[in-house]
Amino acid sequence: MTTLIRARTLSFLRAPLAMDDSGAYRYESDGALLVADGIILASGSYSTVREHAPADVIEIDHRPHLVVPGFIDTHAHFPQMQVIGSYAANLLEWLNTYTFPEECRFVESAHAQRIAGFFYDEMIRHGTTTAVAYCSVHKTSADAYFGEALKRNMRMVGGKVMMDRNAPQGLLDTPEMGYDETRAVIEEWHGKGRNHVAITPRFAITSTPEQMSAAQTLAREFPDLHIQTHLSENRDEIDFTCSLFPEADDYTDIYASYSLLGPKSLFGHCIHLSERERDVMSETGSIAVHCPTSNLFLGSGLFPLKELMRREKPVRVSVATDVGGGTSYSMLKTMDEAYKIQQLLGERLNPFDSYYHMTLGNAEALSLSDRIGTLDAGTDADLIVLNMAATPAMAVKAEVVNSLAEELFLLQTLGDDRAIVETYVAGIASKGSLQS
Repeated sequence: MTTLIRARTLSFLRAPLAMDDSGAYRYESDGALLVADGIILASGSYSTVREHAPADVIEIDHRPHLVVPGFIDTHAHFPQMQVIGSYAANLLEWLNTYTFPEECRFVESAHAQRIAGFFYDEMIRHGTTTAVAYCSVHKTSADAYFGEALKRNMRMVGGKVMMDRNAPQGLLDTPEMGYDETRAVIEEWHGKGRNHVAITPRFAITSTPEQMSAAQTLAREFPDLHIQTHLSENRDEIDFTCSLFPEADDYTDIYASYSLLGPKSLFGHCIHLSERERDVMSETGSIAVHCPTSNLFLGSGLFPLKELMRREKPVRVSVATDVGGGTSYSMLKTMDEAYKIQQLLGERLNPFDSYYHMTLGNAEALSLSDRIGTLDAGTDADLIVLNMAATPAMAVKAEVVNSLAEELFLLQTLGDDRAIVETYVAGIASKGSLQS
């Protein structure tokens, strides 16, 4: 089936240099996308795309709404859906009191499958068409995560967590088990459908040197896979981590010593990096993942997004929800909080910056911009429809919106899942079929 989706369209070509940098994006006030077999065949003005479309094309008119590429979330924890909103003083207390006990439940396949279903529902409801997620230590959780992705034909990244110390017994594997089960997940799921498996040592606190070596071996054997872990989120975490690896120069050096840095390595948080660590991140092309709602909720600190990007040696960055330390599944809410953090740091994050990060920027961070994050012909038809008047409060404000920038900022500031009219996954409208 070939469909023609008509709406205003916005897609980025590169990172915007300033608020008025119109060369960074392509905007069509009456645009269209021609879609078939999950792929965008053509993109441009409605008149041009319609002229070259088949005579029997099915036309879907989303005017006056705005179509953008599906949002991309580069760091989340799918087993933490029932942890979100749990009261704790800081990261380590939150992990030990709520997160670790909850993740122990994912040894049960039925529970893992149930939560995976809810997780994907929320992704689609909030307009996220690709996410990078940590599963639990149990292979059953990874099987549930990737099985659900396959069923929904979503391009998802994830991994079975590796952790063999400093956690409850029900959450521990061994270096050998972590290696063997990660290999099994790779063999069973990587490249099946649109799945991407990530090598996932949770963080250095919960992995012995032997397990870090096992992760290093996996990275050497599967050099094209993503790697994900955590880095420098909380000062107490940093001190504890460095005490476990006294031979390392700093937290980042621990991962470097096991060859885990690189252009497909995603490091959650990275709030308190030294200049030396920032240089190493830059030189290796590693990605610092900004999780604003989580950082504020846990009191971890203010991420220097703009500062990292404009350094003489810039650090690659992405943005993410970090559910369940993060407090919302919405990338709109995520960028609303990211904006506020930059304000506190005396920086400006304009709305074009935000939408670049949620789409093409995050796709580039994942080395997947040839498939997702744009509306270019030949890429996956993962896209969402945004309504800036989705709620009464938004509708009142929308009456005085006079520019695309103002519309984007309104959506970011007041929007949530209600602003997502529809979520298309590989060209298939998927939000409308969810149970409310």
